[in-house]
Amino acid sequence: MQDIPQIQKVTHTLQQGRWFSAIATPLQDALIAAGKVKTLSRGNTLFLRGDAPCGLYAVIEGALRIGMLGEDGKEAILTFIDPPNWIGEISLFDGEARTHDAIAETDCLLLHVPQPALDALLAEQPRYWRAFGQLLTQKLRLTFYAIEDFALLPAPKRLVRRLALMAEGYGARTANHPQTIRLQQEQLGRMLSISRQTTNQILKDLETRGLIRLVYGGIEVLDLDALQQLGNLPPMSGS
Repeated sequence: MQDIPQIQKVTHTLQQGRWFSAIATPLQDALIAAGKVKTLSRGNTLFLRGDAPCGLYAVIEGALRIGMLGEDGKEAILTFIDPPNWIGEISLFDGEARTHDAIAETDCLLLHVPQPALDALLAEQPRYWRAFGQLLTQKLRLTFYAIEDFALLPAPKRLVRRLALMAEGYGARTANHPQTIRLQQEQLGRMLSISRQTTNQILKDLETRGLIRLVYGGIEVLDLDALQQLGNLPPMSGS
């Protein structure tokens, strides 16, 4: 990357992430030095399920939709990745194909750290594997929480918990700021296997209680603390 203002923007965004801000400074510097800034227009594909590993990506601006297509052509939406989250660590560890599709939900700015650069870095500094392992286990912990929610919780509480998690960046940010979550009500319902009508009813109730506001193209979180308390969320920091 040769654009100094762009490097500064990338660094500032990444420093707001719990994982990146906690890793060793030399590793931070190595990732940024090896990284290449990539833009991805809304609707375009970053990678597809089955694609070969190509490195790690950090979302600097925008949001990626993570999902897969069923045999009937219907898309299963798993989650949305926004700044300053990273994606691609599973394939980094096992060297296997991508597990899901990653598609730009909005125009995106990404930092791409290519696979050869990662391989060289880890060959030279094996101790950095632990840092990437922590990135991987953060995702694994969230996956376990999601499985528990599906098995044990009614639809309203599942939805509240997912909204709160998305608003706080799935625990990835060093500070939690209420924000507008850029997804449609129908997408949220599909993520949680909740009908569109039920999803709308739950969101309207949360809006009436002053916790959220339904806006064009998204959901604005007005009171994240109250949403977290209502969802009885487990602590994300230190995961």
